[in-house]
Amino acid sequence: MCDATFAKNYSEHLRMKHLLPIAIFTVLMSGLNAQNNNARITGNLQSNGNFFIKDSAIGAINTPQYNFRKFGAESWLTLNYSNWGFDVGVRFDLFNNSNLLNPNGAFTDEGIGRWYVHKQIDKFDLSGGYLYDQIGSGIIFRAYEERALLIDNALYGVKVAYNFNDNWKLKAFTGRQKRQFDTYGAVLRGGSLEGFIKPDSSKNFSLAPGVGVVARTFAEEVVNNIVQEMRFYLPADSTGVQYNTYAMTLFNTMTAGDFSWYAEGAFKTKDVIYNEFREHASIIGQDTILIPGTLVNTNGYMLYSSFTYSKKGLGITLEGKYTKNFRFRTDPFQTGVQGPINFMPPLAKQNTFRLPARFSPATQEIGEKGLQLDIRYALSKKISLGLNVSDIYQLDGKELYREIAPEITYKKDRKWQALLGLQFLKYNISVYQVKNEAADEDDIIPWVKKGEEGYVDAFTPYAEWLYKFTPRKSLRVEAQYLLTDDEFGSWVNVLAEFGWAPHWLIYASDMYKIKHGEAEASLEKTRYDGLHYPSVGVVYTHRANRFSLAYVKQVEGINCAGGICRLEPTFHGVRLNISSSF
Repeated sequence: MCDATFAKNYSEHLRMKHLLPIAIFTVLMSGLNAQNNNARITGNLQSNGNFFIKDSAIGAINTPQYNFRKFGAESWLTLNYSNWGFDVGVRFDLFNNSNLLNPNGAFTDEGIGRWYVHKQIDKFDLSGGYLYDQIGSGIIFRAYEERALLIDNALYGVKVAYNFNDNWKLKAFTGRQKRQFDTYGAVLRGGSLEGFIKPDSSKNFSLAPGVGVVARTFAEEVVNNIVQEMRFYLPADSTGVQYNTYAMTLFNTMTAGDFSWYAEGAFKTKDVIYNEFREHASIIGQDTILIPGTLVNTNGYMLYSSFTYSKKGLGITLEGKYTKNFRFRTDPFQTGVQGPINFMPPLAKQNTFRLPARFSPATQEIGEKGLQLDIRYALSKKISLGLNVSDIYQLDGKELYREIAPEITYKKDRKWQALLGLQFLKYNISVYQVKNEAADEDDIIPWVKKGEEGYVDAFTPYAEWLYKFTPRKSLRVEAQYLLTDDEFGSWVNVLAEFGWAPHWLIYASDMYKIKHGEAEASLEKTRYDGLHYPSVGVVYTHRANRFSLAYVKQVEGINCAGGICRLEPTFHGVRLNISSSF
């Protein structure tokens, strides 16, 4: 009887939690409309539908969707209302057998995913609800949404800002981080002071300094779990864990004529973080073996800087980053895209072509150092050159990622244009995808016998050709050839896309494996050989509405968004996407 009462009360609590923001939204709209007819309502809808087709030949099996659910979907419906200086909004989220949260699982839930209220009162700026914001470049705090990876770590709380004048602003916030339709237990609070300085006597020089601080308090349950975990490999008297961690940052953007320089340095006090590269001993059966990954209690720091030079026909950007133990999460047991409080800028080119993007590096929160150089130069109105170089290492000097990508673009009388590029790549697959290709196949736990680091060395030429038959009709063709003896081997990918503006876009592509990799296990050597991975789709656009339907067969690979990456399994099925703004 008690269990039934608890379930009923909890269900009522969730119902009220979902209905309350809708009630607030409705009351504000009706009340404000009675006083003012200048109200404005905007919104958007995004829906994704995935129909799964089981295909053991390519490994599209053994997930709930392929085995028995057969369908998965995600939808977001947002309504925003503005009137009398108020901005209010509510968003309904729905997930049915979705694999966005876990590529190998099925997530089903629905409810109010976001609501907010914002009001400007003189120099004060007040906000409450689920808020998106960041300090500096996001190194110590960034609350943002990235739907492609189901990242939605909005701050569920309040924010107060005060504008001293047009150039200086102070803000403070507190709350907890969103976790699907709930929140993490850790309490966050922080603030920043940002400004803009431009001497009256200078036309081409300015400074935009800022300082910020964020504090996180662990929930008591998390601290207890940390202590229990650390007792396995630390003496009992050394597992004391502090509840509070503080992160501080200092940043500035200096602009002088054609030059711009951004620099940011951040420090984090002692924090319990998960270090996947630090091993501890454990006993399995009768053997003592090394298991990777321990919790460590340590401080951290990070330095990031970018230098930009821009002049007619020439653009140069140089970025550098040094990170040590700057994993900052609401809970150290959360991994991947779950629970990050901060965001660290990536140091690699965001490739858009399928094969050059196949081996993308995820930002290493435990430790990395590296540089990225991007140069764009227009030789003439017809010819432009590009070069991107990325070089990333662990702090001990172990190479993680190296990419050299020169490009040339040629335009012919607005009728057609062509792009040719090369990618020279070295990718540490042991770190980025937690794979040790040198491990003994008979090892149940592959980390017991370690071999050398597994690298992918690849050379990928790619090309794109765009031809305009008329101002409304165009054909775009792209082709790439990934040449490597590592991982799954060499691939070729081609795509043809016909556009008939302003409504229609039709495309077809095929990815084909032409050579297996020497490093593949014997079980994998024939898994992808001789198999095609075609995709065919149609897109219809009408004003702010976009509908797409596609048949897709896609090999296992990395999916990245804004420097956040994850390994996704093979997909075979039909995808339906709807996007509408109003």
